[in-house]
Amino acid sequence: MTTTSEQGTIQTHVQDAEGAAGGNLDKVRDLLFGGQMRDYDRKFARLEERLVKETTELRDDVKKRLAGLEGYMKAEIESVSDRLRAEQDARAGAAKDFARELHDTAQQFGQKTAQLDDVIARSTRDLREQLHAQQQELSDDIRQRIEDVLARLAREASELRSDKADRSALAALLTEMAMRLNGDLRATALEAEVRD
Repeated sequence: MTTTSEQGTIQTHVQDAEGAAGGNLDKVRDLLFGGQMRDYDRKFARLEERLVKETTELRDDVKKRLAGLEGYMKAEIESVSDRLRAEQDARAGAAKDFARELHDTAQQFGQKTAQLDDVIARSTRDLREQLHAQQQELSDDIRQRIEDVLARLAREASELRSDKADRSALAALLTEMAMRLNGDLRATALEAEVRD
C-alpha cells in the first residue's frame, strides 16, 4: 500500500509530465498550425474590432433614433395635450353658454307664464263679468216679457169679461129672437104684403 506522501509525490510527477507534454504539445501545435492560428487570431481580432465598432455604431444609431423618437413622441403628446386642453376649454365655454342660455330661457319662460296667468285671470274675470251682465239682461228681458204676457193676458181676460154676454141676457135675446122668428115671420110676411 502506498502512503499519502507517496501519492503526493506520484501526483507531482504526473503533473510535471503533463506540463512538459503540454508544453511540448503547444510547441508541436505551434509548429504545425502556428501560421494559420496567428492568421485566425488576427482575423478574429479584426472581426471582434469590427463587431465592437458596428455594435457601438448601432448602439449610437439606436440611441439617436430613440432620442429622435422620444422627442417626436413628446412633441406629439404635447400637441395632443394642447388640442385636448383647447377642446376642453371650448367645451367648458360651450357648456357655460348653454347653461346661461338655459337659465335665460327658464327666466323668459317664467315671465311668459306669469304674463299668461295674468292674461288668463283677466280674461276669466272679463268673461265672468260678461256672462253675469248677459245673465242679468236675459233675466230682465225674461221678466219683462213675462210681465208683458201677464199684462196682455190680464187685458184680454178683462176684455173677454167685458165683451162676454151675460147668460141671462143671452137667453133673453135668444128667446126674443125665437119668438120673433115664430111670430114675426107671420108679421113680417104681412108687412111685406102690405107694403107691396
